[in-house]
Amino acid sequence: MNTYLQAKQTELSAAAEHYKKDLATLRTGRANPAILDGVLAEAYGVKSPLNSLGNISVVDARCLTVAPWDKSVLKDIEKAIIEANLGLGVVNEGDKIRLTIPQMTEENRHELVKKANEKMEKAKIAVRQIREEIKKAIDDAEGDKEINEDDKFRFLKELDEAIASRNEEIKEIRDKKEAEIMEI
Repeated sequence: MNTYLQAKQTELSAAAEHYKKDLATLRTGRANPAILDGVLAEAYGVKSPLNSLGNISVVDARCLTVAPWDKSVLKDIEKAIIEANLGLGVVNEGDKIRLTIPQMTEENRHELVKKANEKMEKAKIAVRQIREEIKKAIDDAEGDKEINEDDKFRFLKELDEAIASRNEEIKEIRDKKEAEIMEI
């Protein structure tokens, strides 16, 4: 097995996982607590993720609630959600915040698919950068006479196959998310 590829396998997996988590923040027509993952609220003098400040729950297909454990941070949470500009209806009910997800229009759906494609390109760029690091390591190893030319070409072929597989995985993740977004 290609030791150069094996050494970077976790980074390649992390790139795909990061992309999957990044796509989860895109809203679809349904309520999903993951859309609040990137929102940080200023509480106790520190920016904290919402899930560390309260309970996020799905009420129904188009409604989320955020119930803070400490009611004194309710306004801070509300402010953070509004500033995040997620396109959600925000209602402060005194003890919790109710978030309504508006009906998505065809235009919204196409815009979200475009964002998913942009995020996919970033993920592919990350994979490409890892590929370049591995390729450089293989070239350097051949230059230092650690491997012969046959091994170099075999390793490069394995590398290209692994990268193609990873890019296909990223594309499948995007296709699945696109189907979710376009579903009415």
